[in-house]
Amino acid sequence: MKQKGILLINLGTPEKAEKKAVKTFLKKFLSDRRVIKLTPIIWQPILQGIILNVRPKKSAKLYEKIADPIQGFPLFHYTQAQQKNLQSLLPDYKIAMSFSYSQPSIERSLSQLLTEGVNDLTIVPMYPQYSGTTVGSVFDQVMRYFIGKDYLVDLHFIRSYPEHPDYIQFFVNKIQEQLQKQAVDAIVFSYHGLPTSYVQAGDTYPEECQQTTQKIMEQLGEIPYFQTYQSKFGPGQWLTPATDETLKQLPLRGFKNILIVTPGFVVDCLETLEEIDQENRQYFLQAGGQTFTYVPPFNEDIAFAHLIKHLLKD
Repeated sequence: MKQKGILLINLGTPEKAEKKAVKTFLKKFLSDRRVIKLTPIIWQPILQGIILNVRPKKSAKLYEKIADPIQGFPLFHYTQAQQKNLQSLLPDYKIAMSFSYSQPSIERSLSQLLTEGVNDLTIVPMYPQYSGTTVGSVFDQVMRYFIGKDYLVDLHFIRSYPEHPDYIQFFVNKIQEQLQKQAVDAIVFSYHGLPTSYVQAGDTYPEECQQTTQKIMEQLGEIPYFQTYQSKFGPGQWLTPATDETLKQLPLRGFKNILIVTPGFVVDCLETLEEIDQENRQYFLQAGGQTFTYVPPFNEDIAFAHLIKHLLKD
């Protein structure tokens, strides 16, 4: 008899907004060869000698700004909320969540599901657009878990869903709700950035980001819009245009009232709440912008669980 299960997988988050906890998280994250492709003999001295001695203290202060005293970090809280939402929609399934770089780990959650008798398992990375740095890394970790195992399950893997009607409609509805409340000069779509060398090596991420933006705009009509990339890390060339530089220039070009959307994120996290809604908001306003409205992603909305339910049928 089939016992079906679903494992939701997100990036992860430090246990606390403290230097030591952030250092542990960043060490695991930035040691992933999918994320940083430099050979370890070159990268690890940089990571261990410089980055992990400087960045954790700064990042801990940023995490502290977004932490809720009761709910904790948004990424953890909202991922857990989506696990509960999906369980309510699919009571016959075993639903678990895990994180690539924090607890509960992918290995721990897989072991839990197998212990509970799951023999038909669907892996759902919480990244709408494919990238080797995110979905590819999840695939690697799941496959490594099963290497050498005597017992294997029927395994299904959802690669991406950049054009799925449910996903597109959610953002269309959210944007239209705001447009009914206020007039805007433009919509800004900000996606997490990626080194251009990864794209040249075959990563399809920017293509899928463009697909998402186009599908949303097809339903919104003739409104000026810009697609940008955020969160650049390191000195190399990354996808452009950059979100921060774009927001500094838009008021000078007459776009002083904007909506900003982050469709590459299923739930709010440091990159949306602090980087976009705080840091980049200030860039825009200081450059002469007048209204800056951030449109949140799914977070606790059960619409994401309905999307996953439909992906299973598809």
